[in-house]
Amino acid sequence: MTRTAQELLDDVRAELAPDPSANPLVPRLADGTADPSVITALALEQRSVIPADRRSFAHLAARSAASGAPGCADFFRGLTEGETLAFDRLGALVTACGVDKAAAEAYEPRAGCQAYPAYVAWLALNGEPVDVVLALTANFAAWGGYCATLAQALPAHYGFSDEACAFFAFFAEPAPDLERQALAAVQEGLDRGPGVTGQALRHGKLLQRYEAMFWETLAAPTDGAR
Repeated sequence: MTRTAQELLDDVRAELAPDPSANPLVPRLADGTADPSVITALALEQRSVIPADRRSFAHLAARSAASGAPGCADFFRGLTEGETLAFDRLGALVTACGVDKAAAEAYEPRAGCQAYPAYVAWLALNGEPVDVVLALTANFAAWGGYCATLAQALPAHYGFSDEACAFFAFFAEPAPDLERQALAAVQEGLDRGPGVTGQALRHGKLLQRYEAMFWETLAAPTDGAR
């Protein structure tokens, strides 16, 4: 029996649901036992992640449109716009961490944190758009959950304002338009043939691992405070 777009999306999400113990940092931030310096590092890493992902999504939107996949193009355009909004909110978090513009520009990103956007860039060049839609949508579920936790934990345990946490709150909010666009893109892929979505799980598993690597790298001790 052919699965519907909703069934396929649900199956991929279930397959790629992260192990609750896979993230070594968010639980420590949730209970206030993590050093505040990791929040600063997280914010500064995102200054590189967000613009890179935005360019990758814009490229995927253009590729999708050129290949006659308007549903995928709409999805990636929505992601591109979302990254712009997220970056606008990130500045307040960086400022709340006590980092000025010069220090932010001087920060050197860590390879383990930047592996995720590097792979998203690879997908932008090489992935079948509908496969990338499925893989990203599954991964966003985990990221949104982490952000929901941080949006509550940082004010409660670290004294951050709601404005400083708006970056996390943005990703924690339900995104019904993005969900609708994802379903339309997946249906578009199914209409082309069931083989079109053959690589989604492979891409999703790598994204899941790179997501975990991001948090592991932040949690690991460094030679000096950043």
